[in-house]
Amino acid sequence: MDKLELQNIIPLTNQEKEVFRTLRTNIEFTGIENRVIAVTSCTPDDGKTTVSFQLACAFAENGKKTLYIDADLRKSVFIQRFGIKGKPIGLCHCLSGQASMLDSMYKTNIEYLYVMPVGAYPTNPTELLSKDRLAQMLTELKKAFDYVIIDTPPLASVVDAAIIAKQCDASMLVLAADNSSRKLVKDVVARL
Repeated sequence: MDKLELQNIIPLTNQEKEVFRTLRTNIEFTGIENRVIAVTSCTPDDGKTTVSFQLACAFAENGKKTLYIDADLRKSVFIQRFGIKGKPIGLCHCLSGQASMLDSMYKTNIEYLYVMPVGAYPTNPTELLSKDRLAQMLTELKKAFDYVIIDTPPLASVVDAAIIAKQCDASMLVLAADNSSRKLVKDVVARL
């Protein structure tokens, strides 16, 4: 397994760290079966990538072998945000059968944290996610990792997050303060 050096990680204040520790603890108390978690939002820029990545870091900080999957197959910000060089093999390569699961994930410079970037952007993201390969992959990953956190696209924009969430143990909806209408939130929750 290769290694990706994550850069540009903005250090959190103690108060911010405590928020993610509390979220981690709340998830742990929901039961051991909730280990594969899809994270989505209503609209872009609600903070889902930040929340999903920091949640994965909080699990890793607690000694849990954690995989962060960037499953925003249409408009990922992960590679750019964390200063990753090149175009690493990732989720799309694995789901399309172009690469193995092991070749699609990477150790990071954060102990216990592994990542699976998007890889190449597919021309047919919904179809790629709808194949049985996603369910099979998540079943295998659940055996290898304590937690799998999946950063999905905003659900009000595309259906991808609902397809992914169907294969997960739990889903999390991230809302930006004072940014989402109640009606939109209710619609997104109904889709989940």
